[in-house]
Amino acid sequence: MSKAEESVSWVVYKMTVANKPEGMNAVCEQREWDAMELARPGYHTLIRAHITDEAEAEKLARGTSGDPIPRQPARL
Repeated sequence: MSKAEESVSWVVYKMTVANKPEGMNAVCEQREWDAMELARPGYHTLIRAHITDEAEAEKLARGTSGDPIPRQPARL
């Protein structure tokens, strides 16, 4: 793993979306979040920063969406 790959960290944030008051979760690299915050401070809501694993960030952003549906045992 190169040094550039080692230093990448991820951010999960709630994206502000028109006509959707609850917003939606999104993932980006820490440097992208820093640039967005610099351009429009407070526009999006930070959920968690400095996540070292992209898969972990994606799972956090997704929440339970995409999880398998629990199956009930068949009735006899």
